[in-house]
Amino acid sequence: MPSYEALSELLDPARTVLLTVECQQGVVGPDAALPELAREARESGVLARVARLVDAAHESGIQVIHAVAERRPDGRGASRNARLFRAAERLPVQQLTGSAAVRVAPPIVVTEDDLVVRRLHGLSPIQGTDVDSLLRNLGCRTLVVAGVSANVAIPNTVFDAVNRGYTAVVPSDAIAGVPADYTPAMIRHTLALVATVATTDEVLACLRRTGRAG
Repeated sequence: MPSYEALSELLDPARTVLLTVECQQGVVGPDAALPELAREARESGVLARVARLVDAAHESGIQVIHAVAERRPDGRGASRNARLFRAAERLPVQQLTGSAAVRVAPPIVVTEDDLVVRRLHGLSPIQGTDVDSLLRNLGCRTLVVAGVSANVAIPNTVFDAVNRGYTAVVPSDAIAGVPADYTPAMIRHTLALVATVATTDEVLACLRRTGRAG
């Protein structure tokens, strides 16, 4: 884990953005397309911790971006070049544009200052979306990544962020995947090699200090 001073330096509010990944009703809500992942995100407390991070970011003046995955009802433009995409087409809950499934899930609060970026294709909320341009225009240097899943979208997000020159911070207890024991393995053997890994409480402590200083 990083020292408090090192983490605080990374989390300068003027240069930090919090990105929530696929924290939407159809992914982590009670009637989600993947019940096992949704149950893990909720029952482990991950979703609640993401909400706490969002609240703290709002209080500290840190920009929040919510990355949402969706598809058109006709499927136009959607990816089909992997088993995951083809399986998603057969799920009983579809992440359709404009539906309840693509709304950010409670208890996460979305304010008018937040940015919501939607993607119709791919595995990452950064590749092929507006996120990178928005981060650069916001002066971002540190990207805090939280949400789901530790299996696919979270590592893709972290890799894409690092490849574009951002420093990634991953609150280890604010990401979820399945099975439950896969997430700590992914963090230890992969994400820790490319990102700064901390706990939600450690990140919150730094955000509260910077918020008071501001």
